[in-house]
Parts: sequence; C-alpha cells; structure tokens
Amino acid sequence: MPGMTPGTASGAIGISVILPTGGRMDLLDRCLDTLTRQTLPGTSYEIIVVDDEPNHNTLHLVAGWRTRTLDRGPRLVYLANANRHGPAAARNLGWRSAQGAILAFTDEDAVPASSWLAQGLAAFGDDVDVLCGRLDLRLPARLTEAGHAVGEAQDAAFCTTNCFCRKSLLERLEGFDERFEQAAHCDADLHFRLLALGAHIARAPDALVVLPMQPAPWGASLVRTHAAVFDALLYKKHPRLYREHIAAAPPWDYYLAVGALLAALGLLAAGSGPGTLLAGLGWLALTARLCRQRLRGTVRSVSYILDVVVTSVLIPPLAVFWRLAGAIRYRVRFS
Repeated sequence: MPGMTPGTASGAIGISVILPTGGRMDLLDRCLDTLTRQTLPGTSYEIIVVDDEPNHNTLHLVAGWRTRTLDRGPRLVYLANANRHGPAAARNLGWRSAQGAILAFTDEDAVPASSWLAQGLAAFGDDVDVLCGRLDLRLPARLTEAGHAVGEAQDAAFCTTNCFCRKSLLERLEGFDERFEQAAHCDADLHFRLLALGAHIARAPDALVVLPMQPAPWGASLVRTHAAVFDALLYKKHPRLYREHIAAAPPWDYYLAVGALLAALGLLAAGSGPGTLLAGLGWLALTARLCRQRLRGTVRSVSYILDVVVTSVLIPPLAVFWRLAGAIRYRVRFS
C-alpha cells in the first residue's frame, strides 16, 4: 500500500508524531481525532501512522482524516509496515520517514490532550535530548491484577506512549532494537541506552496523554509470562541497569514452586508417599502465597478469583520455562 501525504511544505514541519497502529480502528480513530485538533498550528507538525498489520480499512480511515484536515493540516502520512513487525520495527519505520527535527511518540490506544504537542515543544529546551510527558492512566475503581501492573507503569521512568526525542539522537542510537517484540522491553532498552549515552532526559508534566485501561481477557497473565524471553535479552545488554530498575533478584519463589512440583511428581512416581506429601504441601503453600499476593487490593469477583487460582498454578512453570528459553536463545546466564 502506498504512503499518502498532503502537499504541505516540508520546511514548515518542526515536529513529527509517530503513531503505530495494529488494526484497532476505533482506538486509532479516537487518537487521530485528538491529534488533528492540537493547539499547535496544523502546518507545523505531521502525523505518521505506521500500520503494523496493513489493511485497506486502516488506509481508508487515515485517508478520511486526511480529507477532513487537508485545508488546515496537519500533514498526514500512512505507512504500511510490510517488513519485520512489532512496536520497535513500526516506530523505526515511522521516525526514519519523519521530516521534523523533534519526534513525538504515542500509541493508538492513547488520548493526547489538545495542548500535548505545544506543551512538549515549550518544555523542549536546547539542552534537552529527550522529554517525557505525563501519562494519566484511567484505571477502573475496582482494580484487577492487570490494573495494578498498569498502575505501576504510570510511574515508569521512560514510556514512549508520551515521549519527545530529537531525531538526530535516534539516528545516533540507530533507533529501537527490533529484537524486542514487546513495547515495555523496547522502552526499557532505549531508556538504558540513553542513560549510558549520558542523554539529558527532562520531564514535562503539562504535556499530558491519557491512557484509558482496556479490560484484560481471562487468563491474560499467562500470556504475559512470555515476556521473560526478552527479559533475558534486556539483562544481557544492560545487566547492571536491569538489576537496578527491573528486578533486583531472580524470582526465586517461582523456582522453588517449580522445584517442589517436580519433586512431588518424581517422588510420586518412585512410590514415596511421605516424600510426595511433604513436597506437595510445599508446592501448595508457595502457590497459595502467590494467590494471596495477586489478590491483594483487587476486585474479588468469583470469576476473577477463579482466574487467579488457575493461573497461579501455571505461572511459575511457564515463567521459568520462558526465562530459561530466553537464556538459551540469547546465550546469557539469566535466571
């Protein structure tokens, strides 16, 4: 699918918004609505929509917004990502096509405030390399475990859902590492590389982006265990910073639970009743402890409690498996 651009003079563009999308049409439509109504003059910025799952529906949606904003701006670009997929690859395709010297990153499920770009540019002094705005997470009144996880992300040091960066700096860093297939690891890797480079990372609390929380499906915590593969890569690249910012120690409770479960199964096969009982009780105690931790401060519906109980049995072995898989895949001593 071809890229599309209106005939705005490239010399007038000072900032480029990079917006990856993955086929969530309603969310993309909402985000484009806010991005095309910024207080910044329309001729001074562009929006680059990178379609990571190229389809005609997204193309037509962007074309519709281009038609509506042609007379006032901003410049609107559609790029179909037909190569490697993922948040890092989509962002790289977007910023490398940008005309602005300043890049503004956000996501399709975000809702930038109308003054987002203006506030970001106002805070972007000559000595600033990267600027992080304020991310307002709209969490439900009764939190689930996923809500707690997202709430912790609100305090993260670096998040590309609301981030401004000099294009020249990303060129120097050669962009995002496309081996990371999840946004959180992609963000952490870039943050750690910026720290190693000594980049000046500033804060702009008035550059606001709202991020409404989407309900997580049943069993979503099991899918999240796959992220441990990329923890291994992140640890290999930045061992000290990983221990300082991500995890000070391995999840020994997971390893103990898996060890107790394997011991119980092995002793059962060997016909050792007392040993099986002892190891089984140890596994049960560790699993119950994990359940209590995950239920603390969350909604207590029957469906959610059942979800936590079932997934607490499966999370430790899955997490250990993916951690070991990551260690083998990236050839790093990671536990």
